Amino acid sequence: MSTVVLLTVTGLGLAALYFLVASGLSLIFGLMGVLNFAHGAFLTIGAYGTWWAAENLPGAGSGGWGFVLGVAFGVAVGTVVAALVELLLIRPLYERHIEQVLVTVGLSLALVALVRAIWGADPRPFPAPAWAEETTSVLGASVPNDRFLLIGSAVVVLLAVLAFLRYTRFGLVIRAGVENRSMVTALGIDVRRAFTLVFALGGAFAALAGALGGVYLGSISPGQGTSLLIFAFIVVVIGGMSSITGAAVAAVLVGLVQQFANYYAASGVGDLSVVLLLALVLLTRPGGLTARVA
Repeated sequence: MSTVVLLTVTGLGLAALYFLVASGLSLIFGLMGVLNFAHGAFLTIGAYGTWWAAENLPGAGSGGWGFVLGVAFGVAVGTVVAALVELLLIRPLYERHIEQVLVTVGLSLALVALVRAIWGADPRPFPAPAWAEETTSVLGASVPNDRFLLIGSAVVVLLAVLAFLRYTRFGLVIRAGVENRSMVTALGIDVRRAFTLVFALGGAFAALAGALGGVYLGSISPGQGTSLLIFAFIVVVIGGMSSITGAAVAAVLVGLVQQFANYYAASGVGDLSVVLLLALVLLTRPGGLTARVA
């Protein structure tokens, strides 16, 4: 029983990490129609920004509020970079989807190479707070506290995004702009500002995933964002390309399937199981779990 509990909570922690990355992808694609392959680079920037802050920023560190300050710095850097990417590179290409893919893929490679050139390719230990490395007993299982940190953060992000889109003026403008951009622009509303905000939010969620992923994995490396981005894309496709709630459900499925398959079968079988799950969903519901069935 304790093994099942540990695997379940750990799987949910992994699912929360996938969701934090996938939520930004789903938000950007669903509301803006941009398939952002540079999203993993924002994750890497957030992770290294948090790590750098813990080493160099006064007041930041691995303990107490210092960790919160370090994470806030990493998220802020990821948010600024994402906003600049939208303003300088994505905004001129909203109607040119092939160019979007080429630009974001090239940008991802360039940013990861830049991080590797500055800090090297070797993994670096991540400054996790002491309480995150401790465990809590749940039904006889000793569960690391970092799992609860990830799960709680993912729930907060999910509720915040849903509330933002439903109850704020910017959320209404964004949804209206997606449906009919020309009409909203004719009403004198600057949709471009709202889209920049969406892209910045997506970058913020990816940067947060990078910071908390460093706690979960214990270290960071330049290629970490790329590997997590693959599973985030799978989550987005399974959940439905434009559904935040669908991404949350899909992340839970992917995280649990991967965790249980790796434990009860063999290491690496979890990844294969996730691919098989993706194939099954695409065969039965090509639009994802949230797609309407005719």
